[in-house]
Amino acid sequence: MRTNISRSNLAVVRNLGILAHVDAGKTTVTERMLFLTGITHKRGEVHDGTTVTDFDPQERDRGITIFAAAVSCEWAGHRLTVIDTPGHVDFSDEVERSLRVLDGAVAVFDAVAGVEPQSESVWRRADRYVVPRIAFVNKMDRAGADLAVAVASIRGRLHPVPVLVQLPVFGGEVFAGVVDLVRLRALTWENGLAEGPVPDRLADQVAQARRELEEAVAERNSSALEEFVEHSALTDDTLTAALRELTLAGEVVPVLCGAAYRDIGIEPLLDAVVAYLPSPLDRPAVGAADAARAANPAEPLAALAFKVHATPTGRLVFVRVYSGILRKGDTVLDVGGGRRERVARILRVQADRREEVEFAVAGDIVALVGPKGVRVGATLCAPDAPVLLEPPAPTEPAVSVAVEARTSADTEKLGVALARLTEEDPSLTVRTDPETGQMLLAGLGELHLEVVVEKLRRDRGLCVTVGRPQVAYRETMVRGVRGLTYRHVKQDGGAGQWAHIVLDVQPLRESEPGATGFEFESTVVGGRVPAEFVRAVEAGCRDGLVEGPLAGHPVTGVRVTLTDGATHSKDSSELAFRTAGRLGLREALRTGTLAVLEPLVELTATVPEDYVGAVLGDLAARRARVTGSVARTGTVVVTATVPLAELFGYATCLRSRTQGRGTFATRPLGYALAP
Repeated sequence: MRTNISRSNLAVVRNLGILAHVDAGKTTVTERMLFLTGITHKRGEVHDGTTVTDFDPQERDRGITIFAAAVSCEWAGHRLTVIDTPGHVDFSDEVERSLRVLDGAVAVFDAVAGVEPQSESVWRRADRYVVPRIAFVNKMDRAGADLAVAVASIRGRLHPVPVLVQLPVFGGEVFAGVVDLVRLRALTWENGLAEGPVPDRLADQVAQARRELEEAVAERNSSALEEFVEHSALTDDTLTAALRELTLAGEVVPVLCGAAYRDIGIEPLLDAVVAYLPSPLDRPAVGAADAARAANPAEPLAALAFKVHATPTGRLVFVRVYSGILRKGDTVLDVGGGRRERVARILRVQADRREEVEFAVAGDIVALVGPKGVRVGATLCAPDAPVLLEPPAPTEPAVSVAVEARTSADTEKLGVALARLTEEDPSLTVRTDPETGQMLLAGLGELHLEVVVEKLRRDRGLCVTVGRPQVAYRETMVRGVRGLTYRHVKQDGGAGQWAHIVLDVQPLRESEPGATGFEFESTVVGGRVPAEFVRAVEAGCRDGLVEGPLAGHPVTGVRVTLTDGATHSKDSSELAFRTAGRLGLREALRTGTLAVLEPLVELTATVPEDYVGAVLGDLAARRARVTGSVARTGTVVVTATVPLAELFGYATCLRSRTQGRGTFATRPLGYALAP
């Protein structure tokens, strides 16, 4: 692949992600893209373990995507960098980090199931980063597939404006191809792609769908509206240009359909990626307003590290270059760490294969060899032109397990291996419990932690013992304290410490006992506590939230108001007021009434009709609150809110109650008072 792309040629670059719920067909779509663009010469299959992007042994064993993998290809004179992201909720942090550096995305939906829980989760994450999307309704060849129902679920649950740009074509009961509503042509796949006129039997349906597409576009685009008013129709070129503008603005989502496993619909999907998704030039500049960086090789270097991967041959740092040129041998500034790092090699990555290049330019996604201290979320820039880019937001861990090396010889190796893994995956945390001395590994779910422990065993050769997962509980205030006076006085020779504060400590929201967060305000008047000491009190209060008096869990859902205070002419300092804030808040927490919060998840279980009663009975025993159920062909989808602590081992239990036919997915909902 070429890397010497000038600014004018950035228009032919597309950086996109493939997003979906687990088993919707993301990896199959990606594999078909690679086959059609000539990157592979044989179709990779998930069930055979022959896919390019699912190259990790665990991914092939489990048949799911665990790690986001990037591949590059060319289509219609455009260079595409495609990132195949995980669909399981336990690996949502991989999706978050990928979305942070992507320009566009293809959201894949199952034609039978429509919008599934993780589909909604990744869609919301794409909303957060304002990533333009197109939708691909996959598996149209399945029994029960219904494009209209799938589009209705997209509209109803995700709230975009989906616009159909294709209609399905069936030969009898068999899905055979699509009608392109923009170019008004039929595309069928029998022995490869064949193009022809719209079948007569579909003429009225296609004319109606084309009219609805034109009206939807004209309603939202002024140029298209003028042409529509004048001619009562839109030309193909006007429709394509208007669809691109509206997609980039996030006002509509073009919807295509196909069956990736049978090679149907992938060529027009690639055409739609080129036609509707943004190039780096279409995305806003990055960085603060006074040091914004546009996608231009002539500007100073700005790049964001979004993934770190330790390989047997060294450490790879994956970066998105937003501006400037990065050359092999350059010295760059890690802005957050304040260090200079040397780039020894630059690699263009094709999943697990790598090709060395001399330089990377704005719009490139590459891997670097050389930077030793760069972490996920770090900004790399020219040393003489610093800029700080927004890092991806890490997801807070919800489940933890105790891990211990089986032999004393492996104890030190285990600590080093876990440190490496937390570098690669910021959603993992490792800490030592000060009371029990256990090493606790925390992650996003049971499967997430299973994968990490398996990596320790396979990649590091460590024998580890794993204890029962522990839930990340919180403590919150349910009855507050007003006018608590705390005086901190310490005199042990030399300068002393003196601080006097008065605090109101209340629940964050009286009407929501499970609310999380922390708010601080000061109502002190007359300068009785200087502004710098007020900030110190706030910092001290935050220190006091780390460990609650009930069971040592972090405290949340608290509002602190500093109402009064006093200073000493000589002995008052920021340290004294910070200490007073910490100790004063702890005393207020002991005086007030606290409760324990437990994390909740939304569980969506798909079970055969014959086993619904058994599944509902089991959920009731787990303190679940069933919020809905929808009957589909032969199955029932049950939605419930369940305490996370009650879900350990649920996968095995559900399989046993449904003879292996039940499936479920979860997504975090927040916290509620524990009984």
